[in-house]
Amino acid sequence: MYFAALLARTEDGWEASDTELDNVETLTDLADLAREHSVDDDTVLALIEQEDSWFAVVRVDGEDDPRVYVSDAVAASRSSYGAMLVDELIGREEDGGDELDTLDLDGTEDGEPEEPEDDGAAAERVPAGPLGDTALLGDLDVSEKELLALNRDALSTITDRLGCPDVLEAVR
Repeated sequence: MYFAALLARTEDGWEASDTELDNVETLTDLADLAREHSVDDDTVLALIEQEDSWFAVVRVDGEDDPRVYVSDAVAASRSSYGAMLVDELIGREEDGGDELDTLDLDGTEDGEPEEPEDDGAAAERVPAGPLGDTALLGDLDVSEKELLALNRDALSTITDRLGCPDVLEAVR
């Protein structure tokens, strides 16, 4: 079971809203959703967790590229939303491309299989452990070391450090 919430920084602190990820298929979709909740292009954090198995933080600051941290890449890669984030972080594309891209249309098709290009076979493997930007909450009083040490109740710990634990619990 997933839990997802958006925390938007405002002049008065943080505002939380629970969110459905049903229409989110890419990191761009998630960043756009976060930007919709932004107040004056300020920081929005998308917090996602799956039953103490893994958690992710996606930080969106205005129109900057989103910054992503996933606590356990292997566990996250076994779920749809986690896999979306992990794939983005390791540069793996979700589908193999357009079917026309795989056809040999130059008239020389002879049935010989093409040799696969070595375009980063390592990118196809999911690394064990945390993945992403461990410094994405550094200016918000959560150090890299603290972020890496989080596991159970990670989102509660993060919101405690941000000074808004009640805000998250209100949407949980």
